[in-house]
Amino acid sequence: MVLGFVVGVGTGLGSIWMVLLSSLVGLVAFWWLIKNANRLLYETQLGERQYSLPPGDLGLPFIGNMWSFLRAFKSNNPESFLDTFVSRFGKTGIYKAFMFGFPSVIVTTPETSKRVLTDDDAFKPGWPVSTVELIGKKSFIGISYEEHKRLRKLTAAPVNGHEALSVYMKYIEEIVVRSLEKWSKMGQIEFLTQLRKLTFKIIMYVFLSSESESVMEALEREYTVLNYGVRAMAINLPGFAYHKALKARKNLVAIFQSIVDDRRAQRKAGNYYAKKKDMMDALLDVEEDNGRKLTDEEIIDVLLMYLNAGHESSGHTIMWATVFLQANPEAFQRAKAEQEEILKRRPPMQKGMTLKEYREMDYLSKVIDETLRVITFSLTVFREAKKDVKINGSYEISEIYVMASISGYSIPKGWKVLVWFRSIHYDSELYPNPMEFNPSRWDNLTPKALSFLPFGAGSHLCPGNDLAKLEIAIFLHHFLLNYKMERANAGCPLMYLPHTRPKDNCVAKIKKCGSAKA
Repeated sequence: MVLGFVVGVGTGLGSIWMVLLSSLVGLVAFWWLIKNANRLLYETQLGERQYSLPPGDLGLPFIGNMWSFLRAFKSNNPESFLDTFVSRFGKTGIYKAFMFGFPSVIVTTPETSKRVLTDDDAFKPGWPVSTVELIGKKSFIGISYEEHKRLRKLTAAPVNGHEALSVYMKYIEEIVVRSLEKWSKMGQIEFLTQLRKLTFKIIMYVFLSSESESVMEALEREYTVLNYGVRAMAINLPGFAYHKALKARKNLVAIFQSIVDDRRAQRKAGNYYAKKKDMMDALLDVEEDNGRKLTDEEIIDVLLMYLNAGHESSGHTIMWATVFLQANPEAFQRAKAEQEEILKRRPPMQKGMTLKEYREMDYLSKVIDETLRVITFSLTVFREAKKDVKINGSYEISEIYVMASISGYSIPKGWKVLVWFRSIHYDSELYPNPMEFNPSRWDNLTPKALSFLPFGAGSHLCPGNDLAKLEIAIFLHHFLLNYKMERANAGCPLMYLPHTRPKDNCVAKIKKCGSAKA
């Protein structure tokens, strides 16, 4: 009986161990399946081509590499996201990943970026569906190459043309002078918040000839919500950033529709007399050879995209240029001396800046370029392979990058391609001490092709780049001559999504300090 009991216990323990072992094997198998689900789903169907994919991994099902991306960009070290790829797979300059719901390839060198950004036969815009839903299916990011080319041609002159910039200069300068004077009397302000309001006023004037405070406040408020949703995970549930952004877009469309309706009605009634032809007029007037005009949806999406990009990038860049200059006395004094010299050469009867003076601001231009490089306002741009593409990467030999002598990596048709601007702008081979703000690095520097990409490149180069740099230069001209900034919390932690900024929006005092008469 005792023997039977022992045998029974032994058998029971054996069964328990078998159950535990089976459970463990099952868990291991389940975890293996989870870890490899994306690879099995997206790579094995490629057949032999899967073996020429770039190194990397596609992460977990549905989530892909997004958790690690968001974790890195919500920490104080956003570069850790791609550093992980480099440490695991080497400095290849090209990696496979699963980003924003799609199998993707991330490219991080000027060579690979040049191919992706300039080869329109092989690559097309590939923004995530969620981003297109927010910015607009008829905006530049949602239309075909042919439509994009047509709209760029249409909008180029009203935004970046010599005549347009000359007209806008006076208005920009007037509002900058008024704003700086006002801020100097307000005590502590959220500098970034005030700058965003300033640049929004400018872009509203350029595109809609509007100076209505109530309309601007309503639009700017909705744009703030929209922007937080652009880089968020596309979770359309109450409480999530993307859900709020969709509601903001709906409100923006309603506001723009009323503006379009009013402008059409005024023009039809013959009681609309514009001081200048703005972007709204240009979009309403466009007519193709076949007589086709733009629909309201097309007009609204283009305006929505332009107004968003036109004030966000300028406002953030002005803030960071001011912060960097204030924190670097030598650069501040050199930039200030240049502006004072321009002022000395100005004829007594001249009032305000001219485009000729703007183009003489050599050092200030370097300050702006260095700010754009260090901050990298847009961390990436999205493309999609129109066909199977072979592309070279690079690998590391004795710490020197050389072009791969192999046949190249494969980018399958339909895969997204993310040009990672941050990696290019922070490459120490291209820019020694890349995290350091040093405008003088541009003194004798001829940037390698596609190594400086603040506004993109190729046929999709940002169409408002000249206007943006003009805005920034006019602000810095007056700030350097007459003001200084004292931050309340210079060591404030940073946020990196949707764009790099201090968490306190740069709380500071703007103080008058000079007597220069600009």
